[in-house]
Amino acid sequence: MRKPNVLIVEGDEDLRRSVRMELLRHGNEVLEVQARADVLRCVREWAPDLVIIGSSSDRSWVGLEVVQDIRLVERTLPLILVMPESTEALAIAALKARVNDYLRPPFSFDELVGSVNRCLSDAGTFRPSVMPHGESSAGLAAQPMIGQSQSLRTIIAYLAKVASADSNVLITGETGTGKELAAELLHRKSRRAHRPLVRINCAAIPDSLLESELFGYERGAFTGAHAAYEGKLKLAGGGTVFFDEIGEMSLYAQAKILRVIETREAYRLGGNKSIPLDVRIVAATNQNLEPLVAEGKFRKDLYFRLSVVRIHLPPLRERTQDIPALVEHYVQDLDRRLSAQIAGVTPDALEALTRYDWPGNVRELKNVLEAVAVEFPEGEISLGKLPTHVRRSVTGPEMDSTRASGSSERERLLSALIVRPMALVILGGLVTSTWLTDSRDPDRLDHVNPELAPEPGDEDFAPPGVPCRS
Repeated sequence: MRKPNVLIVEGDEDLRRSVRMELLRHGNEVLEVQARADVLRCVREWAPDLVIIGSSSDRSWVGLEVVQDIRLVERTLPLILVMPESTEALAIAALKARVNDYLRPPFSFDELVGSVNRCLSDAGTFRPSVMPHGESSAGLAAQPMIGQSQSLRTIIAYLAKVASADSNVLITGETGTGKELAAELLHRKSRRAHRPLVRINCAAIPDSLLESELFGYERGAFTGAHAAYEGKLKLAGGGTVFFDEIGEMSLYAQAKILRVIETREAYRLGGNKSIPLDVRIVAATNQNLEPLVAEGKFRKDLYFRLSVVRIHLPPLRERTQDIPALVEHYVQDLDRRLSAQIAGVTPDALEALTRYDWPGNVRELKNVLEAVAVEFPEGEISLGKLPTHVRRSVTGPEMDSTRASGSSERERLLSALIVRPMALVILGGLVTSTWLTDSRDPDRLDHVNPELAPEPGDEDFAPPGVPCRS
């Protein structure tokens, strides 16, 4: 299978280089251009599968102009627009120009790769990555749900069971629990697997663009509509539509979506003929919709329409037995993507990873491991290489500074002494009280806390380990 060809049009050399390196790590072929005049030639000669468009460093041209140039010759080529400035007017202009997605710097590599994968997948040309163990696209998702916990096995089995039905599905769970992976698994195990899976970010589409973006528009429906556009729902014909973050959708948008679900048809903007829709609806949210329904912020009828089948994904802290398998999977992935040579994870580091509560769930775990791999691309991942907040799951705030740095037993003992106002030293069966060093530098053993030092002439004073006089 050939690699996807991605064209980068960006005047900022640093940004262009960063995007190029990340795309290469994920197995893409990359071509770069800086000048607007070279774009159409590259599109014709190189036939890219996707174009990422920024702006010139001297502002001699802007990305939206390049989008309009490309759309004159390529109506379906996926385009991602990088917009340094994001206003509602600019977002509306971008969507009217049929930009598939847009990013605003600074964006993470996860956002970039996710956007590229979605655009390639929605175009029907490429899957985001190779199926594991030779599975077909109708089998497992491109990125499998990793783990052997009972809760995860139950969820995967249930997803496989309901995939064969055409019922609407509502997937709930905290941010980073894998709701999009669950939607992909549903789609690829369904009879619709050979048709597109179209993802719609409900939080990113303003009401003013909802109908034109989802339902499409006729030529001349508004200024700039030089050609008819089918809309995302029609582009998913025969496949699955995934409404991500459905809880962020306005009441106006909810009413429009409810009608589509009920009638399975839509009207294009500027059109007078209904367009039949053959799609399955899958929605996801990280919010609890029941309180929103009670408060009147989410339509009760839409809620019941969506939740014919409901799947809740547990947070990672409730399936910690899956963390070792997830760590192994992501370490192998990082070795491949970053050309790293990570030898594994030390037992104390794995204990910290397992005991940390992961408020960002699997996504946060993946990001932590990637940050460590970038800084330490060789050797084992030890406790001292992990971020402070993760280390504290085993060291505690008091012990963190010494244990995290890989300190010696001597340093750890000193650290334990520092945090106590009085210690009992046991030597040769004798017990004696002593003052404690207040120095944070373990090499300065001669520094004494004056408040705890003996008064001159104190006959009961003895250095640590020396019995007091009776």
